[in-house]
Amino acid sequence: MHYSVLLKESITALNIKENGIYVDATLGYAGHSQEILKRIKKGWLYAFDQDQDAIDYSKNKLSFIASNYTVIKNNFVNLKEELMKLDVKKIDGIIFDLGVSSPQLDNANRGFSYHKEAPLDMRMDQTKLLSAYQVVNEYSDTQLIKILFDYGEEKYARSIVRNIINFRNLQPIKTTLQLAEIVSQSVPMKYKRDKHPAKKTFQAIRIEVNQELEILEKSLRQALEILNIDGCMSVITFHSLEDRMVKNLFKELTEINSLVKGLPNIPKEYLPKYQLITRAIKPSKEELNINKRSHSAILRTIKRIS
Repeated sequence: MHYSVLLKESITALNIKENGIYVDATLGYAGHSQEILKRIKKGWLYAFDQDQDAIDYSKNKLSFIASNYTVIKNNFVNLKEELMKLDVKKIDGIIFDLGVSSPQLDNANRGFSYHKEAPLDMRMDQTKLLSAYQVVNEYSDTQLIKILFDYGEEKYARSIVRNIINFRNLQPIKTTLQLAEIVSQSVPMKYKRDKHPAKKTFQAIRIEVNQELEILEKSLRQALEILNIDGCMSVITFHSLEDRMVKNLFKELTEINSLVKGLPNIPKEYLPKYQLITRAIKPSKEELNINKRSHSAILRTIKRIS
């Protein structure tokens, strides 16, 4: 079962106009797209995804609501280019939901889950060559330690990588449960009490496989460029690295330039073009009761004002 996290809050933050042009940068299983489509009787929705399973499912779901939508099979890093091809130069709102969808986690074959036996894969786009198998079995110890530190904030990165190298010197690491067990044997017992010990390692490898952070910043900046005045962008993040990036970007764009801050009359060109609409909205207790996977979600929204 797939729940769209912070659904009501993010749709409210977008302040949807019925004749507006909206983008769902992360279609997934169409939770947000459905709600947008219901509200834009005279507008149009463009939805991006690179997962064919999600696209097939979502097209079917959306077709029961309305026909004023276009699904684009591409990574959201190509958002501006793909919209330009369709002669869409400006949009009234966009949403990014950066969570891995429940069906992807629950489909053992995709290799995202440390609870289920599967080939080491983790590719959002199944046509791409780099998979988790290559990262785990072919990257050097230095590369792996850096990935685990940078993308997983994993404090036991060195001992985990040491054991990965020892294991793969004997035989390739082929499955998710093999990797999860190696991680489990690399960390102290107390580390296993609070959460699954492989969570941060799997997150780090998934980010590397899909180049998530580099792609995200490029895409956010593209989306902000093409926002109409009064247009909003809502972003739902699921770990501190993503949230920090979004928070810092929004801060940079909504604060007055330090060169002129404090002047009695600030020239118009130095005033920010964007305004914060929501800071850090987290799921309600009711939502957490329904969907425990939403506990790390944070919603931030920014609006173009000039």
